[in-house]
Amino acid sequence: MIAFFANIFGYILNIIYNFVQNYGLAIILFSILIKLLMLPISIKQQKTLKKSTKIQKKMKEIQFKYKNDPEKLNQATLELYKSENMSPFSGCLSAIVQIILLFAVFYLVRSPLTYMKKVDVSVIDKYTKIIQQNDLSTNSAYPEIEIIRELDNIKNLKNQPTEENTDNSEETSEEQQEETDKIDLSEIKDDEVDSLRINMEFLGLNLAQVPTRSSDWKAYIIPVLYVLVAVISLKITGPKTDNIKKDGEEGEKEIDPMAQMNKNMTLMFPIMYLAVALIAPLGLALYWLMNSLLMIIEKLVLNKVLKDEEE
Repeated sequence: MIAFFANIFGYILNIIYNFVQNYGLAIILFSILIKLLMLPISIKQQKTLKKSTKIQKKMKEIQFKYKNDPEKLNQATLELYKSENMSPFSGCLSAIVQIILLFAVFYLVRSPLTYMKKVDVSVIDKYTKIIQQNDLSTNSAYPEIEIIRELDNIKNLKNQPTEENTDNSEETSEEQQEETDKIDLSEIKDDEVDSLRINMEFLGLNLAQVPTRSSDWKAYIIPVLYVLVAVISLKITGPKTDNIKKDGEEGEKEIDPMAQMNKNMTLMFPIMYLAVALIAPLGLALYWLMNSLLMIIEKLVLNKVLKDEEE
């Protein structure tokens, strides 16, 4: 299923790329388009969240009233949701869609030749083998990104004169076999190499770079910006931690344990995403950065619109 959506997103991203001829700009426009397509789900999610916030007080009263009777607690909870015309699983659809979207985009950015360029797997395998045989790269986690990065080196090797080995008497059978299996670079056509190119340069950054495998400090700019924006986004879109007064202690407040746990888990997401962004191509971090920025804008606009509707 993830590969299916990655293929669809790949078609969309490729159309945008062919128009703008820049991978970074294509990802930005792609992020905006996906956010617009997801807008109906976001509106429904926002309405559900507002309604859920309103019934929290009633929910806590029910939990206190039936705290020693799980059966009646479940029954009263279902009746509350029914009376408010809500489903206990109303937020599940949005969560599932977000997870599918996250993995589909990861697949797409990790393998742009497969999902965006629709390059045949045999061609990808051939160029991966060329990179391995000529020791151009040792990164096997993102082979297609490495192909895009090493295309110029492959082309240079192709145009270099080959050295003939005049003494083969001491070659082992294993070495001879490796020489036989080695791909002849002279057979590689320039048109084929050029068809694999993707313009990854964006504002002085190479989006094919993996920060932890790069000596360029600029490779860390996008991941760091993403975390800063993600924290701001969570402050705006994340769940609020409610303070609850203890019985008989006016003015004293305690933190709702469930709300505090949700807040802590939410704050962990930027750290988790940063860990992934540091070992993934910068194109993925750029998408996450744009997604967080758009989420802030979407939240502020929807809050304004829904508030005006209520009034």
